[in-house]
Amino acid sequence: MTDDKILARIAALLRQAEGTDNPHEAEAFMAAAQRLATAASIDLAVARSHGAARSAARTPIQRTITIGPAGTKGLRTYVQLFVLIAAANDVRCDVAANSTFVYAYGFVEDIDVTHALYASLVVQMVRACDAYLASGAHRPTPTITARLNFQLAFGARVGQRLAEAREQARREVTRDHNRAPGTAVALRDKEIELYDFYRRMTKARGTWQASRAAAGYSAAARRAGDRAGRRARLGTSPELPSARAALGR
Repeated sequence: MTDDKILARIAALLRQAEGTDNPHEAEAFMAAAQRLATAASIDLAVARSHGAARSAARTPIQRTITIGPAGTKGLRTYVQLFVLIAAANDVRCDVAANSTFVYAYGFVEDIDVTHALYASLVVQMVRACDAYLASGAHRPTPTITARLNFQLAFGARVGQRLAEAREQARREVTRDHNRAPGTAVALRDKEIELYDFYRRMTKARGTWQASRAAAGYSAAARRAGDRAGRRARLGTSPELPSARAALGR
């Protein structure tokens, strides 16, 4: 199956997830989209390992993802969401000191999927948070504290869900005895190639953290964000590549 057909199938699952009001169906479609993305990535890794010629399209790249303009409140929570989605899709990240952009390192198809998932989920995160704040349920916690805690919890929950779907897909692939030996080697080679590429390209210093003590803590906002993350659905974009547009908020 070609890359375009794989992306079209994933996009169809995203539209199905967005189109249902049943949270269990939405969960199933979201998990299916991540499993398909993982399986497709594994198949491409195996194909690359058997290819005699290496092209630029089949080697890791670095792409700059714009998160938002400097000074926008909550950028760190948007970055956390992107980084966690990336981790579930074999993409490494370096983060700007002011959280306005991310350098994504990975294979083209993995970065495409990561950006597409982010494009949908960041909108859902902000919308769910705005609804929570409008309800007044966060009071007397300051609004900015509640927003940051809600969105951090949302991102953490979504990241966990995608990671679980990824692991399920990997288990399903490795149970296929006809592909398992070659798959294991191909995945290891992919990890090494990406690691070596990242080490050559990165100029990051220190470790980026989404949460800072100065932001304050709200257990209620965290619980609300976690619940929203459990209910999150994937987006309506008809084509995954279109999600590459910068999301300035």
